Amino acid sequence: MKTSHQITYYILILLKKCMSAMSAKTRYQFASRLASVFYNYVPKRKKQVIKNLNRAFPEWSGLKVENLVKKIYFFFTHNMVQFFAFPKSWDGIEIEVSGKEVLDKIMSQKKGCVMISAHFGVWELFVKWMGEYNAYFSGVIQRQKNRGANRFFHEQRGLTGAVQIYRKESLDTMYDILADNGILALVSDQDAKQKGVFVDFFGTQASTPKGAALFHQKSGSPLVFGVCIQIELHKYRVEFVPVIPKSKSLQDIIQAYTTIIEKMVRRYPEQYFWFHRRWKTKQG
Repeated sequence: MKTSHQITYYILILLKKCMSAMSAKTRYQFASRLASVFYNYVPKRKKQVIKNLNRAFPEWSGLKVENLVKKIYFFFTHNMVQFFAFPKSWDGIEIEVSGKEVLDKIMSQKKGCVMISAHFGVWELFVKWMGEYNAYFSGVIQRQKNRGANRFFHEQRGLTGAVQIYRKESLDTMYDILADNGILALVSDQDAKQKGVFVDFFGTQASTPKGAALFHQKSGSPLVFGVCIQIELHKYRVEFVPVIPKSKSLQDIIQAYTTIIEKMVRRYPEQYFWFHRRWKTKQG
């Protein structure tokens, strides 16, 4: 590991110790101040958020968009602070579950489950709940270029009890998880360039990852959408929604789960990661 990567790792460990030493109230206050810094001094990302919100909600006033942007910055900054403070930040939280019967029914079929999620809500807390629900719950993640950062994030996510699979690992490993009645989770809402399938997302065609749909088609494992939403400061809700496409075509499968994501985002727009360029790739 490069010296610079080692330094990154130890800096992240130091930050973890600092965050873990804080009380929940202090972490909240710190996140609020840090979010204000990001909002006021990182204009490039803010411009992208505003651009995305204007595309998704053209009927909104400038003031409404601006107020939501501030909430988005705080939500994800607080999430980041909480992530660094794992496992202490799990203390005192309450998690309710909606749609568990949907997941239970799927798992009773013994065919495994392809779980679709999004850059939405509290992902790490969702993974923690899922890791306790199913010992074979596995999330497909992106490897960090900085090996020090990658090591830190791998260790932190390992605290959830879930299996971590890097995106470019063997496909056989992923199919084996499904064959063992495990759950394979994929985040399926980023721009997939020309390799993706274009489906409607907030009234605009968006290139969308097809991996989840292909796993479903080839393995026969049922599809379900799952997320963790923050309801109050220390209260969360894990939600599961069945994915029911109009047909077995790749297009309809991807449209089905993209529509679910859009409906969820419309309910809680401040909990969606508007920072990425969702509509970057143009059709044709």
